[in-house]
Amino acid sequence: MLNEGTIIAKATPSGISAISVIRLSGADSIKMVSSCFKAKSGKLLANQKSHTIHLGTIYDKEREIDEVLVSLFIGPNSYTGENVVEISCHGSTYIQQEIFQLFINEGAQPANAGEYTLRAFLNQKMDLIQAEAVADLIASESKAAHEVALNQMRGGYTHQIAKLRQQLLDFASLITLELDFSEEDVAFADRSALNKLLNDLKKKIKLLIDSFQIGSVIKHGVPVAIAGKPNAGKSSLLNALLNEDRAIVSSIPGTTRDTVEDTLIIDGIQFRFIDTAGLRETDDQIELIGVAKAKEKVNLAKILIYLFDRSDIRVKELFDSIKMFQRKDLIIILVENKIDLRTESESSRFDFELKKELKKNLIAGFIEISTFNIATINQLKSLLFNQLKSSSTTGDVIVSNVRHLNSLQNSLKAILNIKKGLENDLSGDLLIIDINEALHYLGEISGEITNDELLGNIFSKFCIGK
Repeated sequence: MLNEGTIIAKATPSGISAISVIRLSGADSIKMVSSCFKAKSGKLLANQKSHTIHLGTIYDKEREIDEVLVSLFIGPNSYTGENVVEISCHGSTYIQQEIFQLFINEGAQPANAGEYTLRAFLNQKMDLIQAEAVADLIASESKAAHEVALNQMRGGYTHQIAKLRQQLLDFASLITLELDFSEEDVAFADRSALNKLLNDLKKKIKLLIDSFQIGSVIKHGVPVAIAGKPNAGKSSLLNALLNEDRAIVSSIPGTTRDTVEDTLIIDGIQFRFIDTAGLRETDDQIELIGVAKAKEKVNLAKILIYLFDRSDIRVKELFDSIKMFQRKDLIIILVENKIDLRTESESSRFDFELKKELKKNLIAGFIEISTFNIATINQLKSLLFNQLKSSSTTGDVIVSNVRHLNSLQNSLKAILNIKKGLENDLSGDLLIIDINEALHYLGEISGEITNDELLGNIFSKFCIGK
C-alpha cells in the first residue's frame, strides 16, 4: 500500500470552507512546491529553515492559482520523518483541485489511506500502538475516548508492553545461552525466578485484558438499553435524558415498535441510549418483532435501565421480568417512574416487598424519578456514570483496540504454557518455543514484529491525508 516518492493528499475534509490544507511528504516535496511557489519575501523556499511558514502565491506556469501559506517541515524533524510541506489555501473546491492536480502533474502520487502515519511508523517516528492511537484520537467523540487515545499516543501503553516484553526477553536470552552450552550442563536461567516473573506477567497481562471491557465502551460509547412494560414511560425517559423529542410518546400501549437510539455525553463519557419496544405478550406481528429486537438490544447492552410504574406492575412480576436479562457483565439499574402520580395508599406494601427483593437480586442501583422533574433525571445521569466507573477495576492503561486484545490473549496463553512446562520440568529447548511465542505476540502489539498484511489492514482504516 506504500507509494514510493512524494505523496499528496487533502488533510482537511472536501467541500467549501474558509481554508483547506494540502499535504505533501517525500524527499522531493520541498523542491516540487518551490518550483510552483513565489514567496512575498522573494526568498527561495528550498533555502528556508524547517518549521517556518511563508506567505506567497501558487502558480501553474504563469497562471496564478491562489495566495497561500506554505509550512515547511524538513525531515527527519517532521510527522512522517520525511520532508513535509503543508499548503494552506482558500477552501474553494476549484482551488483545492487545481493545486492538487498541479502537483500530480509535477510527479506527486495520491496518498493511500493512512499513508502519512504508515511512513511515520516505518521511519520510527512512532510505534504501532501510537500510530493506531492517531486514528482513535481523530475518531474520539468524548472526553474519555480522547484521554485514552492521547495516553496511548504519548507512549503510556507502549512503555507497559515494552517493559513486559523486555523482562521475558532477558530470560529468553539466558535460556538460549544454556542451549549453546548444553554439553557443559550449565544453568544460566533461574527457573524459580522465571516462574515468579511469569506470575507477574500473567497478572499484568490479565489486567490489560480486563481493561478492554471498559476501553471498548469508552471508545464506542456505553450501550444503555431502556426496557420495561408498555407505557412505563421509556420514550418519555429517552426524551428527558436527551432534552429533546427524539421518541414518539403516546398513551397507547405498544407505540414503540422499533428501537430508537441516540447519544449523550455524561461527565466526558459517551452513552448510547436505546429505547426499546414494551415487553409484553402480544398477538401483533409487528409488535412481536419489536419485542424480539428489544431483547436483542438488551443482550448487547452494558447497562440496562429497567423502567416500571408501580400502579401497573406487581413486585414478583417486576423481578421475574428482570431475571430473563441478568448476566455477569450487565449493570442493571431499576428505575421507578411517575412518582409525581404516586399516592400514599399505594406505597407501604409495595415498598416493603420491593426492598426485600432488592436485597436478594443483583441490582446495581435503584432510583425513583419523574420524567417531568429535571432534578431526578440528573440524579439518574449521575447514577449511570458512577455505576460505570465503579464497575471498572483497571489501572492507568486501558486497552481499547480489538487487535491488541487478541495479541494479549495469545501472549497470556503462551505464558500459561511456559508455566505448565516449568511445572513438568521441560528442557530449555522446549520452553524457548513458548517463550518465543509470547514474545512474538507482545511484539506484534507495538509493531516490533509485523508484516505487510497486518500493516495494510491497520492503515487502510485511516482517513486519507493522515
